[in-house]
Amino acid sequence: MKLLHKGIVITGALLCGIATPILADKVATPTTVVPAAPVAPSAPAVPVPLKPLAVHEKTSVLIVEQMRNSHYLRKDIDDALSSEVFDKYIESLDNQRMYFLQTDMQSLETYRYSLDDSLKRNDIKPAYAIFNIYQDRQIDRLNFLVREIETKLATYDFNADESIEIERKDAVWARNRAELDDLWRKRLKSAALAMKLNDKPVAEIVEVLGKRYRNRLKQTLQTKSEDVFQIYINAFASSFDPHTQYFSPRTSQNFDINMSLSLEGIGAVLQSEDDYTSVVRLVPAGPADKAGNLKPAERIISVGQGGSGPLIDVVGWRLDDVVELIRGPKGSTVRLEVLPKEGETAPARIVSIIRNTVQLEEQAAQKKLLTLNQKGKPYKVGILEIPTFYADFKAQSEGDSNYKSTTRDVARLIGELKAEGAQALIVDLRNNGGGSLQEADSLTGLFIETGPTVQVKTARRSANVYVDNDSTVAWTGPMAVMVNRLSASASEIFAGAIQDYGRGLVVGSQTFGKGTVQTLVPLHRGQIKITQAKFYRISGQSTQHQGVLPDLDLPELYDTNLIGESSLDDALPWDMIQPALYRRYGDMQEVLPQLKSLHERRVATDPDFEYLRDLMAKAEETSARTHMSLNEAVRRKEQTTEDAWHLTLENDLRKIKGKPPLASLEELEKEAEAAAEEEKPPPEDDALLRETGLILVDFMNLTRQVAQVEGLTPAPRKDRSIDEG
Repeated sequence: MKLLHKGIVITGALLCGIATPILADKVATPTTVVPAAPVAPSAPAVPVPLKPLAVHEKTSVLIVEQMRNSHYLRKDIDDALSSEVFDKYIESLDNQRMYFLQTDMQSLETYRYSLDDSLKRNDIKPAYAIFNIYQDRQIDRLNFLVREIETKLATYDFNADESIEIERKDAVWARNRAELDDLWRKRLKSAALAMKLNDKPVAEIVEVLGKRYRNRLKQTLQTKSEDVFQIYINAFASSFDPHTQYFSPRTSQNFDINMSLSLEGIGAVLQSEDDYTSVVRLVPAGPADKAGNLKPAERIISVGQGGSGPLIDVVGWRLDDVVELIRGPKGSTVRLEVLPKEGETAPARIVSIIRNTVQLEEQAAQKKLLTLNQKGKPYKVGILEIPTFYADFKAQSEGDSNYKSTTRDVARLIGELKAEGAQALIVDLRNNGGGSLQEADSLTGLFIETGPTVQVKTARRSANVYVDNDSTVAWTGPMAVMVNRLSASASEIFAGAIQDYGRGLVVGSQTFGKGTVQTLVPLHRGQIKITQAKFYRISGQSTQHQGVLPDLDLPELYDTNLIGESSLDDALPWDMIQPALYRRYGDMQEVLPQLKSLHERRVATDPDFEYLRDLMAKAEETSARTHMSLNEAVRRKEQTTEDAWHLTLENDLRKIKGKPPLASLEELEKEAEAAAEEEKPPPEDDALLRETGLILVDFMNLTRQVAQVEGLTPAPRKDRSIDEG
């Protein structure tokens, strides 16, 4: 995300690290179900209808006016928008089609083309009418689950040949309660089977799941009018674009904490997904990132305090309540029980993280020196790791000459790398989700003499061109910028500028594609984050939706169908404006065919790249699954097969690298945890970084040969002979 606030543009982060899937729990033989002692059925919960507060109608007036007058898009509030808001609202309530019946949807269709009229009249009662029907269905389903757990769960047959659909977003709505009962029975059975695969006894399963869903009932009954308002208004706001969002007072507080440069907790951004709290990303250099035991897309199912405090089941909890439980004072320990991402079969595991304050210095740029040998000749490649584009604006405004900033740190580090003999430079922006626009602008200036760096354009004004007027150049030699799918915002601005100037190679994978600018507008109740502008490269290309396409591709473990701007509904499109006036430093197209040939030849037999390709193929196979078996024997066999596959994959790579084989994945997990506590491994161990260095070495050799040919034979460009040797 990007914020333009008090004259400072902040491009927000979407950060997490590539992690090897680890399946580390032992496989047990199927067990016979022993019925638990009968429990007296609980009395069914009864929902209380909700209605809007007077302040909500006043707030909706301000939001509708902001959307009409301030959003980048001029979009009519008409029947077409009403239909879109209706669909988004229904999806936000029941995106897996597990609550509403076909008859409900038929009756709710009366609202499809009238929500626009209601919004213009400041009437939000239709939102509450729809929500109250959903709330009735939700509580009815939870009552069903509690009864099922208390009376039938202990007798479930896990030898039956049944399966559950993993993704139901496009499923047909259930025709009647009997169909819903069957869907929810399977869902409950899936939750129980996951616990059985983790060797939990039946009595404990009944107790834990009973507690989970009774707690879910309690949480659901605590839904407030404010919650409904936020859900509905965000269905309206997101119909303009996915980054325009209303924050209630409590959500505003959490948002402000998340945007702070000092975060006390575990350093993870979470979201609510179905019944689970899932990990979106890890804050670079934060406690969770340093611990190395929590991964994006994993689902948190319980939280414990300290080294031995009881684990509290949080499945079905409100997100803000889960966050409140995970947060805590610096130096304290929190334990999280996590499940792998949806579709994977590994059982739950417990991770411990020591809470801490994420300091700005810990996210600062760092340097390394990579030494490579090619044809018996050593080459030194400087590495600049930049996890975020940061700047201490407060210290700068107060006149502190030693204020922290990405550009100042990088300039100093480049000087140190020069002194160490670096012949080429890699700027590593993998997983860098953004930061200060001003820093992206000034950092670009370290690699060019003078000229434009980025254009920012609102819908109804000409582009504002950011220009570097400082002729000082920190690095004039060969360079490459490494990016991946989680490189966003300011990272895309910098990488795009380097590519447009022909100043260096961009290596990696397609970036995130977040090219919009948001402004925070305070309201008398909460605030709205509204899209008001777009970023454009100096070439005139938008970074929106498409992102930056690399000159040379490297393997990508992230699913671009699930991650990135193009995966979001109603994302603004890619487009172009007039290019800025700038002078190119070179044309990488001249040597790209040779570079690609050398690169592909090298990685074809590289064991690390073979390992990555196998992981990518496995991830693609897993994501293609549509159903999950509810048969215990089948699932245990799948788990055994998965474990064996991963263990073989790891041991094959270890054998090539001269490491002793592992007897189990438990050993691999312990080794990974131990490594996370030590200093970062040398850059040679990073296959993608190493290959980028070799690409740069190839580039230096090819351009040197071109220069030699040019000096001897003044032939036209198209007739130049380039020796790949």
